Amino acid sequence: GDYIAMQMTGEITTTASGLSEGILWDFRCQQPAAKILEYYDISPALLPALVPAFSPQGRLSREAAEALGLKSGVPVCYRGGDQPNNALSLKVLNPGEVATTAGTSGVVAAVTDTLSYDSQSRVNTFVHVNHTPQQMRNIVLLCVNGTGVLNSWLKHHFMGNGPAEVSYQHMNELAAQAPVGSDGLVMLPYGNGAERLLGNRDISASVHGWNFNVHTRSHFLRAAQEGIVFALNYGFDILRKMGIEVKVARAGDANLFLSPLFGKAFATVTGASVELYNTDGSQGAARGAGIGAEIYKTPGEAFIGLQSTRVVEPDSKLAAAYEAAYQNWIQTLERQL
Repeated sequence: GDYIAMQMTGEITTTASGLSEGILWDFRCQQPAAKILEYYDISPALLPALVPAFSPQGRLSREAAEALGLKSGVPVCYRGGDQPNNALSLKVLNPGEVATTAGTSGVVAAVTDTLSYDSQSRVNTFVHVNHTPQQMRNIVLLCVNGTGVLNSWLKHHFMGNGPAEVSYQHMNELAAQAPVGSDGLVMLPYGNGAERLLGNRDISASVHGWNFNVHTRSHFLRAAQEGIVFALNYGFDILRKMGIEVKVARAGDANLFLSPLFGKAFATVTGASVELYNTDGSQGAARGAGIGAEIYKTPGEAFIGLQSTRVVEPDSKLAAAYEAAYQNWIQTLERQL
């Protein structure tokens, strides 16, 4: 982000949020991490000036404007990393608010005003885009690398070639035909590299409990979605131990949350209501730029019109079955670690 802003404006600046994503922020002292710079023999003079995430940070140069087909002189007034920006797009800005997404990877980002961290460093803490020295706003973020990419792999390598066969909607309908717990079929969705939640282990994706006489394509599709939900809930357990409770999570009405099965499983397993919104990161960035340019009188005005499209509540009737399935999944995971 800092590099792109430099190319657009010719100005070299950074933000506290950006430094935190590069592990170069001292959360306790609220300044660049001198110990890290010293350890890696990086001169503090190499760090650019800090600017607020919401603020004029330069103007579009003539060269950049010509390349982008825009007017020169347009102010650049906001920058943010992908997940802090996703949280902004969902108006997740204050302690207790949580953003989640289930695209290529699955992420849960909880806002806190404390110095929360996991002693095993299985989750990340970033400075949020609306943090100020007077008002601490951090994001504790957990990530599962292989979520939507697992569903995509099944779509391209597991399904047939007919038009109906290759749609995600059809896959969701097939998955819903199998029962909760997929009749004992367990899928660990860790085929996208080392997982921070697992202590940086790379255990690969795997399927367990496969019975040729019981399991069908529907079971595999459901086990994949349940495996993703269970992997995210494994991260939720880490947040709970850190004292972070999640009662409501907000997400874009997209990706895996388009699956009724996935949304209901996520809400029921985690115990959190899921508010879905018709928004995305590009809308969040546009709102952030409007805040930084002071187009809005107050930051709250930037979110006028942002409304939930639907809410998915935990299903008490399925809670016991999902808890049993989750315990089976956890036992399977522990045997692989």
